Amino acid sequence: MASPTLITPTTSTPKPLTPIRSKLTTINATTTLSTRRRDFLSLVAGFVSPVLLLPVTPAWAASEEEYVKETVDVINKVRTTITMDKNDPTIDSAVANLRETSNYWVAKYRREKALLGRASFRDIYSALNAVSGHYISFGPTAPIPAKRKQRILEEMDTAEKSLSRGR
Repeated sequence: MASPTLITPTTSTPKPLTPIRSKLTTINATTTLSTRRRDFLSLVAGFVSPVLLLPVTPAWAASEEEYVKETVDVINKVRTTITMDKNDPTIDSAVANLRETSNYWVAKYRREKALLGRASFRDIYSALNAVSGHYISFGPTAPIPAKRKQRILEEMDTAEKSLSRGR
Protein backbone atom coordinates (compact mmCIF):
# COMPACT_ATOMS: atom_id res chain seq x y z
CA MET A 1 0.00 0.00 0.00
CA ALA A 2 1.29 3.42 -0.89
CA SER A 3 2.16 6.13 1.55
CA PRO A 4 -0.59 8.81 1.98
CA THR A 5 1.92 11.61 1.60
CA LEU A 6 2.81 10.50 -1.88
CA ILE A 7 -0.80 10.24 -3.07
CA THR A 8 -2.06 13.45 -1.51
CA PRO A 9 -1.30 16.55 -3.60
CA THR A 10 0.57 19.33 -1.87
CA THR A 11 -0.98 22.74 -1.40
CA SER A 12 2.26 24.67 -1.23
CA THR A 13 3.64 26.10 -4.41
CA PRO A 14 6.75 24.37 -5.67
CA LYS A 15 9.99 26.29 -5.63
CA PRO A 16 11.20 27.32 -9.05
CA LEU A 17 14.16 25.36 -10.34
CA THR A 18 17.44 27.16 -10.59
CA PRO A 19 18.58 27.62 -14.17
CA ILE A 20 21.31 25.32 -15.36
CA ARG A 21 24.41 27.21 -16.41
CA SER A 22 26.25 26.08 -19.42
CA LYS A 23 29.65 24.58 -18.80
CA LEU A 24 30.70 25.40 -22.33
CA THR A 25 32.76 28.44 -21.34
CA THR A 26 34.78 26.57 -18.69
CA ILE A 27 35.34 23.63 -21.03
CA ASN A 28 36.74 25.94 -23.70
CA ALA A 29 39.24 27.50 -21.29
CA THR A 30 40.32 24.10 -20.00
CA THR A 31 40.52 22.66 -23.50
CA THR A 32 42.67 25.55 -24.67
CA LEU A 33 45.00 25.15 -21.71
CA SER A 34 45.31 21.38 -22.12
CA THR A 35 45.80 21.78 -25.87
CA ARG A 36 48.68 24.18 -25.29
CA ARG A 37 50.23 21.82 -22.76
CA ARG A 38 49.78 18.86 -25.12
CA ASP A 39 51.41 20.79 -27.97
CA PHE A 40 54.34 21.74 -25.77
CA LEU A 41 54.85 18.20 -24.52
CA SER A 42 54.72 16.75 -28.02
CA LEU A 43 57.28 19.33 -29.14
CA VAL A 44 59.60 18.47 -26.27
CA ALA A 45 59.11 14.75 -26.91
CA GLY A 46 60.06 15.32 -30.54
CA PHE A 47 63.39 16.80 -29.48
CA VAL A 48 64.13 14.34 -26.68
CA SER A 49 63.05 11.05 -28.30
CA PRO A 50 65.97 10.82 -30.78
CA VAL A 51 68.34 10.97 -27.82
CA LEU A 52 66.44 8.18 -26.09
CA LEU A 53 66.42 5.98 -29.20
CA LEU A 54 70.20 5.86 -29.57
CA PRO A 55 71.58 2.37 -29.07
CA VAL A 56 72.57 1.87 -25.47
CA THR A 57 74.89 -0.87 -24.38
CA PRO A 58 73.75 -2.70 -21.25
CA ALA A 59 75.58 -1.88 -18.08
CA TRP A 60 77.25 -4.97 -16.68
CA ALA A 61 77.54 -5.12 -12.92
CA ALA A 62 80.95 -6.69 -13.01
CA SER A 63 83.47 -8.54 -15.07
CA GLU A 64 84.15 -12.22 -14.69
CA GLU A 65 87.33 -11.60 -12.71
CA GLU A 66 85.54 -9.23 -10.35
CA TYR A 67 82.76 -11.76 -9.76
CA VAL A 68 85.25 -14.52 -8.97
CA LYS A 69 87.31 -12.30 -6.66
CA GLU A 70 84.30 -10.98 -4.70
CA THR A 71 82.73 -14.43 -4.47
CA VAL A 72 85.94 -15.91 -3.06
CA ASP A 73 86.04 -13.05 -0.53
CA VAL A 74 82.46 -13.81 0.52
CA ILE A 75 83.27 -17.52 0.84
CA ASN A 76 86.24 -16.77 3.09
CA LYS A 77 84.21 -14.38 5.27
CA VAL A 78 81.42 -16.92 5.69
CA ARG A 79 83.89 -19.65 6.64
CA THR A 80 85.72 -17.52 9.19
CA THR A 81 82.52 -16.10 10.69
CA ILE A 82 80.64 -19.37 11.16
CA THR A 83 83.66 -21.12 12.63
CA MET A 84 84.22 -18.43 15.29
CA ASP A 85 83.63 -19.33 18.93
CA LYS A 86 80.44 -17.87 20.42
CA ASN A 87 82.51 -16.40 23.29
CA ASP A 88 84.81 -14.52 20.90
CA PRO A 89 84.52 -10.78 21.67
CA THR A 90 84.67 -9.83 17.97
CA ILE A 91 81.78 -12.06 16.85
CA ASP A 92 79.28 -9.17 16.81
CA SER A 93 81.40 -7.08 14.47
CA ALA A 94 82.27 -10.13 12.34
CA VAL A 95 78.59 -11.00 11.87
CA ALA A 96 77.74 -7.36 11.09
CA ASN A 97 80.57 -7.25 8.56
CA LEU A 98 79.40 -10.54 7.01
CA ARG A 99 75.83 -9.24 6.70
CA GLU A 100 77.05 -6.04 5.05
CA THR A 101 79.27 -7.96 2.65
CA SER A 102 76.59 -10.51 1.80
CA ASN A 103 73.95 -7.80 1.23
CA TYR A 104 76.34 -5.98 -1.09
CA TRP A 105 77.20 -9.18 -2.99
CA VAL A 106 73.54 -10.21 -3.39
CA ALA A 107 72.44 -6.72 -4.46
CA LYS A 108 75.22 -6.53 -7.02
CA TYR A 109 74.89 -9.95 -8.64
CA ARG A 110 71.23 -10.90 -8.20
CA ARG A 111 70.14 -8.88 -11.26
CA GLU A 112 72.75 -10.38 -13.57
CA LYS A 113 70.92 -12.76 -15.90
CA ALA A 114 74.18 -14.40 -16.95
CA LEU A 115 75.01 -15.37 -13.36
CA LEU A 116 71.62 -16.65 -12.24
CA GLY A 117 72.10 -20.05 -13.83
CA ARG A 118 75.62 -20.59 -12.55
CA ALA A 119 76.19 -23.26 -9.93
CA SER A 120 78.54 -21.04 -7.94
CA PHE A 121 75.94 -18.27 -7.70
CA ARG A 122 73.21 -20.68 -6.66
CA ASP A 123 75.31 -22.30 -3.93
CA ILE A 124 76.62 -19.01 -2.50
CA TYR A 125 73.15 -17.47 -2.56
CA SER A 126 71.69 -20.47 -0.72
CA ALA A 127 74.45 -20.44 1.87
CA LEU A 128 74.13 -16.70 2.44
CA ASN A 129 70.38 -17.10 2.96
CA ALA A 130 70.98 -19.82 5.54
CA VAL A 131 73.63 -17.83 7.42
CA SER A 132 71.70 -14.56 7.33
CA GLY A 133 68.48 -16.26 8.37
CA HIS A 134 70.19 -17.89 11.33
CA TYR A 135 71.82 -14.70 12.60
CA ILE A 136 68.64 -12.66 12.07
CA SER A 137 66.52 -15.20 13.95
CA PHE A 138 68.87 -16.14 16.78
CA GLY A 139 71.32 -13.23 17.07
CA PRO A 140 75.03 -12.97 16.34
CA THR A 141 76.21 -14.92 19.36
CA ALA A 142 74.04 -18.00 18.77
CA PRO A 143 76.12 -20.85 17.37
CA ILE A 144 75.01 -22.35 14.07
CA PRO A 145 73.78 -25.94 14.56
CA ALA A 146 76.17 -28.63 13.37
CA LYS A 147 73.96 -29.90 10.53
CA ARG A 148 73.35 -26.40 9.18
CA LYS A 149 77.04 -25.49 9.51
CA GLN A 150 78.03 -28.68 7.67
CA ARG A 151 75.58 -27.96 4.85
CA ILE A 152 76.79 -24.34 4.54
CA LEU A 153 80.44 -25.43 4.43
CA GLU A 154 79.60 -28.07 1.80
CA GLU A 155 77.86 -25.41 -0.31
CA MET A 156 80.93 -23.20 0.06
CA ASP A 157 83.20 -26.03 -1.12
CA THR A 158 80.91 -26.78 -4.06
CA ALA A 159 80.75 -23.11 -5.01
CA GLU A 160 84.53 -22.80 -4.84
CA LYS A 161 84.94 -25.82 -7.12
CA SER A 162 82.37 -24.38 -9.53
CA LEU A 163 84.20 -21.06 -9.56
CA SER A 164 87.50 -22.75 -10.38
CA ARG A 165 85.78 -24.52 -13.30
CA GLY A 166 84.21 -21.30 -14.56
CA ARG A 167 80.68 -22.24 -13.61
